[in-house]
Amino acid sequence: MNGLWELIVANRWELLEAVAAHLVLVVEAVGIAAAMGVPLGVAASRSERLERGILAVANALQTVPSLAMLGFLLIVFQGAIGKPPALAALVVYAVLPIVKNTTLGLRGIDAAVRESAAALGLTGWQRLLWVELPLAVPSILSGVRLAMVASVGMAAIAALIGAEGLGRFIFRGVSLADLRLIWLGAAPAAVVALACDAALDELERRLDPLRRSAGHWAGRTRLLLAAGLAGLTLWGLVREYGRGSEAAGWVRVGSKDSAEPILLGHMLAELIEAETGRPVDRRLNLGGTLVCFNALERGGLDVYVEYTGTALTTILGREPVRDAREAREQVARGLSERGIRVMSTLGFENTFAILMRREHAQRLGIRTISDLARHAGALRAGFGPEFMSRPDGYPGLVETYGLRFASTPLEMDRNLLYEAVRRGTLDVAAGDSTDGRVEELDLVVLEDDRSYFPPYEAVPLVRASVIEADPRLADALNRLAGRIDAATMRRLNAEVDGKKRPPREVAREFLREQGFLGGP
Repeated sequence: MNGLWELIVANRWELLEAVAAHLVLVVEAVGIAAAMGVPLGVAASRSERLERGILAVANALQTVPSLAMLGFLLIVFQGAIGKPPALAALVVYAVLPIVKNTTLGLRGIDAAVRESAAALGLTGWQRLLWVELPLAVPSILSGVRLAMVASVGMAAIAALIGAEGLGRFIFRGVSLADLRLIWLGAAPAAVVALACDAALDELERRLDPLRRSAGHWAGRTRLLLAAGLAGLTLWGLVREYGRGSEAAGWVRVGSKDSAEPILLGHMLAELIEAETGRPVDRRLNLGGTLVCFNALERGGLDVYVEYTGTALTTILGREPVRDAREAREQVARGLSERGIRVMSTLGFENTFAILMRREHAQRLGIRTISDLARHAGALRAGFGPEFMSRPDGYPGLVETYGLRFASTPLEMDRNLLYEAVRRGTLDVAAGDSTDGRVEELDLVVLEDDRSYFPPYEAVPLVRASVIEADPRLADALNRLAGRIDAATMRRLNAEVDGKKRPPREVAREFLREQGFLGGP
């Protein structure tokens, strides 16, 4: 945990903005859920059959894993990333406790109270609005409190699809294997959840005459917490919607979820700002290939860095091509038909690398993937989810080399695979050839002696309509053409993965070295 305080100080404003954005997302989601859940709870309290139907649907949605829900909503929102699908997911999960507690609160009202209201001549709607709902408010607030506390934790996962909030620190920490960044996101999220719980509990106590007060000082502290949360939320709303009014001039730069794409994303963002003067919205550290590309194709992103072999097989669904130039030309033609321009290659190739501990590989005499096939029956393997399913990944690798591992390979985040191999939890994994952790952790890259993997040249992809609207962007994006070789990329990755330096700082330093940016 060395350097955590320095990291907090260095990122204090970004952290404060992330807390505010996190609160805005949660408050908006719970507000929409309450607007839906209270009427549904009222309807359920009037009919047991209707209650069973509503709760059955709500319970079924609750059982869907959060990542699966986000994936489903990305399809529903046609690849759009950011707040809309994240907000929809949180609403789905927040509705159930509000419906249940509204139903329980209304059904818990004494029958004599309803009879007295009817005797006074109140209509059904008047009884509901003036008598029943006010009496059920403490129970409804209890449901809102449960929904809000759960949503604070759930909102962190939304960073995978580009939503702002504390989750971006957590997933950045996972991507960069930096425990400090994980704490930087997780600790404030826990504090926010506890603060929301305490503030709403105090409000619930004050509205329920049957509950005892938490005490003078405790109550005052909770009210201060509520005021602080409200202030942060209001500031977040002003910041978000004030910025949204200027969105037409922004360029949205995205990236996948590891050090290299994040570094390259920062480089492109810095060049765009320096050469065009336009502000950049950095939506970095998103999910895998299809999350980024679908967002690009549907307008959620304007530019991100892709690899030609990945674009050819995963995006275009074509057979792998061994010639780098032919692969690049096929990708350029195929994507141009979908409104995407392929810019000049950055100068390096990042192919898949089958990794082992150096000592283990030497002891077994494994130098190539063909050598690995002879020992695979006694080895434990692990690969990333994308590698396990893509046509240029595990299925074709097994077929080409006849690999038969002792058990089904583990699927885990690819950024965790390096450490798993180093520790001996896994014997074999798939990484990236330009990853700085290969040398740092003393791993060995097995030779692809049958040339299974296609070329993976790094190229920026940009929406054609964006280039046509502002031709300066093409010049900015091509400034890095041929300027980064594999050795340089490994060195830059090692600065981030090994030395735990901020990717944006490393990106700026490289651009200054190349003469693209002036001054420190």
